[in-house]
Amino acid sequence: MIRLLSTRPITATALLLWQRQYAVSAAERLGSYASEDMTNVDHLVIGGGVVGLAVGRQLAARQGNTLVVEKNRGFGMETSSRNSEVIHAGIYYPKTSLRTRLCIEGKNMLYKYCQEHNVPFKKTGKWVVAQNDEQAEYLRQLAEHCADVDVPVHMVSQKQAKHDEPCVQAHAVLASPTTGIIDSHALMSALHQDLTERGADLAVGTEVQAIHRDDTGGYRVLVATGDTDVPYMAVRAASVVNAAGLWADRIACMLVPDDHEWHSKYKLHFAKGRYYLHTNSSNSPSISVQRLVYPVPDKQITSLGTHLTLDMGGAIRFGPDLEWVSSNTDYATDGGEPIKKVAAAIAEYLPMIQAKDLAPGYTGIRPKLQLPGGVFRDFVIKEESDAGFPGFVNLVGIESPGLTSSLAIAQMVDRLLH
Repeated sequence: MIRLLSTRPITATALLLWQRQYAVSAAERLGSYASEDMTNVDHLVIGGGVVGLAVGRQLAARQGNTLVVEKNRGFGMETSSRNSEVIHAGIYYPKTSLRTRLCIEGKNMLYKYCQEHNVPFKKTGKWVVAQNDEQAEYLRQLAEHCADVDVPVHMVSQKQAKHDEPCVQAHAVLASPTTGIIDSHALMSALHQDLTERGADLAVGTEVQAIHRDDTGGYRVLVATGDTDVPYMAVRAASVVNAAGLWADRIACMLVPDDHEWHSKYKLHFAKGRYYLHTNSSNSPSISVQRLVYPVPDKQITSLGTHLTLDMGGAIRFGPDLEWVSSNTDYATDGGEPIKKVAAAIAEYLPMIQAKDLAPGYTGIRPKLQLPGGVFRDFVIKEESDAGFPGFVNLVGIESPGLTSSLAIAQMVDRLLH
């Protein structure tokens, strides 16, 4: 077994005190470690979200040892737990994109994994609803695209739609029967249990500070442990997987000089989304829906719109909206679109909804390679031998459908390394 690092969370104050105490840069500190003072691993996975856990589980099945490091006090505390918890079908993105291929593969793998590991899920199905002729034409084109990528969908007549979902208003409806919902926390717990049973370790409260290419092969990685007695440790890894989510661009750029192309090529932009709960008070209308309901997305698929989802208990929630922010830690629920504007967007397909029926729920942040208003950007899943870093895999811009794709991403990383 790998010698575990501290599981205490790091505080900014404690880290600053350690840095002042030693008064050297992270790079200098990393260079000061002798080989015999380093923890040696075959696979180091940076990031303990759903993708990092899935990758750690996958690599742990191979010979050698695997360590997953996560800077937060527990796994999956950022994007992985602040989303819609939807198992996507794979209907929106270009045919040849990783976001389509890995979503479709991952969806099938995920349903199977949930059944085998008792992870709560429901194959609820989903409607994409149009409100005018132009949007209805988009649905027809989307149906053709789905046939091309072999994802089952079908158009629903207005009469049938009104019968099946009397609360929903739509000019046209495209049904996606393989869409579902999942308990993302239960999924991550199962992945964590799997990877530890396979002999891997997860070290939480452990933040990467510096990465160097080792002269003898592999990588030297400095981590802050959150332990005042041993505030830093060095890890030597034969291979490294950067699954750091909102921080993936910063992790990647630790390897390269300031003028390297990765600083622009892998730069992330942060799309904050707020989720709203249906208050279900005595003054609110009674709403009953059996499936997820999505509006037609914007043309660049920057966002899938403020949609209606269900949790595992059947409660209704709406979101996310979209606000571009500069900080990847800004989870405040205030600000953003006025709640009346959010309610108006929802009322296009659920006309009884008013602002008084909504309550702020939670927020999430998506790590997007796509610029605000920019064109579609695919996942980056790349083993970086071409850049001079063999055995280093970057996972950058892993936003939606990252949760759905997680097991397929892990399988792809395994193939890239082995």
